[in-house]
Amino acid sequence: MIVLGIDPGTAALGYGIVERNGDLRAVDHGCLETSPDSTLPERLLAIHGLVRDLIELHGPDVMAIERVFFSRNVQTALAVGHARGVVLLAAAEAGIPVREATPSEVKSAVAGHGRADKVQVARMVQLMLTMPELPTPDDAADALAVAIWAAHRIRSGEQLQGAPLDRAAVAPMARGSTPYEQAVRRALAEERVAAKPAGRR
Repeated sequence: MIVLGIDPGTAALGYGIVERNGDLRAVDHGCLETSPDSTLPERLLAIHGLVRDLIELHGPDVMAIERVFFSRNVQTALAVGHARGVVLLAAAEAGIPVREATPSEVKSAVAGHGRADKVQVARMVQLMLTMPELPTPDDAADALAVAIWAAHRIRSGEQLQGAPLDRAAVAPMARGSTPYEQAVRRALAEERVAAKPAGRR
């Protein structure tokens, strides 16, 4: 099984590919840095092109990507969200199932605790993949860590399917059953009644 791990970002996007065949081994890793002079659409196009090329080159069975969990910087969260969007688009275009994890989940799986720093994560990635050198840059090491997390979570022989993105996707509500939708229907009905001529009510 081949896993493509992604550490998303619009300025720098890390990627890491690992293969699980009994043991884990690193196949490829790196980081795409987009030019600060590029517009957001240009950056997103470059990210989409890279991920599409990685999929075509390595043929991953599954993609793993970090989920936006919390950020004090709204701009950073938005940038990560933009990058995640085009990465998920590339996965959907290729029909590749996606696994998502928060940064703390990845750190716990690789380094043993959710507050590990980047150096600790990189060292554990190097150890787990028996790499001769520390993986660099940090974004690539983080992407390899995401791939390791997914490779350990997926059971041998498991039928890989796209994971739901939220609780509503797991148990979708029937149309019209939410209080909001009920209120909208009532308001529309009241508007129709109010709009009728007095003699036709």
